[in-house]
Amino acid sequence: MDALAEALAGSFAVSSDLNSTSAPHPRLAQYKGKYSSLEQSERRRKLLELQKLKRLDYVNHARRLAAGDWTVQEEEKEDSDKKTEDVEEDTEDMDVEPCKKLPRHYANQLMLSEWLIEIPPDLADLWLLVVCPTGKRSLVVASRGSSAAYTKSGYCVNRFPSLLPGGNRHNSASGKDYTILDCIYNEESRTYYVLDVMCWRGHPVYDCQTDFRFYWLQSKLEEEDGLCNISKINPFKFVGLQNFSCSLNSIQNVLTQSYPYKVDGLLFYHKHTHYTPGSTPLVGWLRPYMAPEILEFPAPPGPLTEKPAYAHEQMRQILEHKKDGKGAAEGGRYELEHLSTISPSV
Repeated sequence: MDALAEALAGSFAVSSDLNSTSAPHPRLAQYKGKYSSLEQSERRRKLLELQKLKRLDYVNHARRLAAGDWTVQEEEKEDSDKKTEDVEEDTEDMDVEPCKKLPRHYANQLMLSEWLIEIPPDLADLWLLVVCPTGKRSLVVASRGSSAAYTKSGYCVNRFPSLLPGGNRHNSASGKDYTILDCIYNEESRTYYVLDVMCWRGHPVYDCQTDFRFYWLQSKLEEEDGLCNISKINPFKFVGLQNFSCSLNSIQNVLTQSYPYKVDGLLFYHKHTHYTPGSTPLVGWLRPYMAPEILEFPAPPGPLTEKPAYAHEQMRQILEHKKDGKGAAEGGRYELEHLSTISPSV
């Protein structure tokens, strides 16, 4: 039963976004033909060109996130009211309450990854690797004397004091100090692992390159005493995540190291990308055991490269398909991930 539960957990995910990490890995799914590595590379190139041309008002964007000071255009409000009326009409004969609207302003503020489906030609030179702990992705906004954690969908799930600039009433006297971070929250250790920074002490860095943001974030976290300790004024730890180069030796070393947390996966960041909310091919995601196959190098021994139990059952299915002349993947490879004995109904 446990094995079946694991297989189903890896199989049932629905998303309309191309290469979304909420869906199975395209290289390891049944319908590989609809995904193109060339297409992903081309989208990367276009996005890097586009960010050179557009200059968004990140100063005001960060200020509004920090202050909750949003100006909703009249037509947006009318459209929202109309949708609410439609929901009320649809549910008036049902014994349920209409769903509350999402707090739109804090939704979709995080830069999300796509499955890494091929080896970028500049991987060793222009990419950085972050080893991610298990936990929930969180947008943390520290301002006006308190800190708030929001889900990817924009719900505020916690409000607390912190030693982040602007995060408690003692360090936010002027109201100008506010901080916006991209974090992974691990409930067991009461730790916010900081992935990225969008604003620190009122200075937005959305339009700075990844390598600068990572360097700046680490230096700023080190300047704040007590952030990595639990205390009355800082009830959750804030710990920066280390980044590594993406040379072959570096990736292999990463997979053989031990970490002070349970590893969930690997994020690959293009050094030149700005922080752009929403899914982007300039940030790639892999489970650790997928890295050797997708990036085409021998798997080093260690717990991170061990395939989950359900992968062996999937391999048995694949070999049976192979005998029948079915299930062959592109280039002679056979799929391992997200093929369960029970096919999803969607």
